[in-house]
Amino acid sequence: MLPVAGGRRAHPGRRGRCTTLRAPMLLRPAMTATPPHVRQLLADAATRLPGVEGRHEAELLLLQVLERERSWLFAHATDPVEPAQVAAFEALLAKRLAGEPVAYLLGRRGFWTLDLEVSPATLIPRPETELLVELALTRLPEATALRVADLGTGSGAIALALASERPQAQVVATDLSEAALAVAARNAQRHALGNVSFRQGAWYAPLTGERFDLIATNPPYIASDDPHLAQGDLRFEPATALASGLDGLDDIRQIIDGAAAQLLPGGWLLIEHGWDQGEAIRALLRDAGFQSVATEHDLEQRDRVSLGCLPARLSACRP
Repeated sequence: MLPVAGGRRAHPGRRGRCTTLRAPMLLRPAMTATPPHVRQLLADAATRLPGVEGRHEAELLLLQVLERERSWLFAHATDPVEPAQVAAFEALLAKRLAGEPVAYLLGRRGFWTLDLEVSPATLIPRPETELLVELALTRLPEATALRVADLGTGSGAIALALASERPQAQVVATDLSEAALAVAARNAQRHALGNVSFRQGAWYAPLTGERFDLIATNPPYIASDDPHLAQGDLRFEPATALASGLDGLDDIRQIIDGAAAQLLPGGWLLIEHGWDQGEAIRALLRDAGFQSVATEHDLEQRDRVSLGCLPARLSACRP
């Protein structure tokens, strides 16, 4: 019981006697649980999230709630976390446990040297696609006024990476999705990249009459009946940006067939694709008149990017 000042005092009774009045009883405040600290929350979440990335994902989600950088964790592991923040963290964990991608929960994903906004209207940029950027850059000389197109830009990852590395190039990015283009435009504005523009439409439709030194694309290439579309992160990504016909090549055929009308002499077409599609895409490129056709492997030595040059003469192709 809390002490009460003046707990006893004299009071004249009816017969002149002194009586004692008891101080009113005060209720003890309800005991509240000690807020969990950062280390406790992360340890618990890591046991609930599947896979080797569980701990890392838990850190990202908690930092999102706390609005802190990752370096903050090392000096504040024993800091208490407020109940409202714990509740917000638990809500994100529940979504992740239901399969929702971390990138969508955070609203961003790193790609190349850029931190990009992403949303369910866009594919999540993946590290493998950086190979496409590397191959494009080797075919885009620095300090040269070149024209580049990125077909199906999504969040703008490829277009913005190329625009950031080749500031004198003019990059045009297209997408059928208005919502995706809005995300890409915000990313361009955030990184102050003024040498990229955005057009709405399917593949070459917004580019009629224009020609480019290089066209890069990461189009849909998964077979429409592939069971992986119903698994993992793919369940939450836009289906139209993933699947393309029974063999996954419907959109790639359109892109290759239309490339000759959009490339300058000596121009390059670079296409990201699935691990088992390199041979088929090389055949499509050769049938369309491309030279210097090749398939490049990713870090796991799987077919990842096929490319070809459409020159006026063979010598016009730069390696």
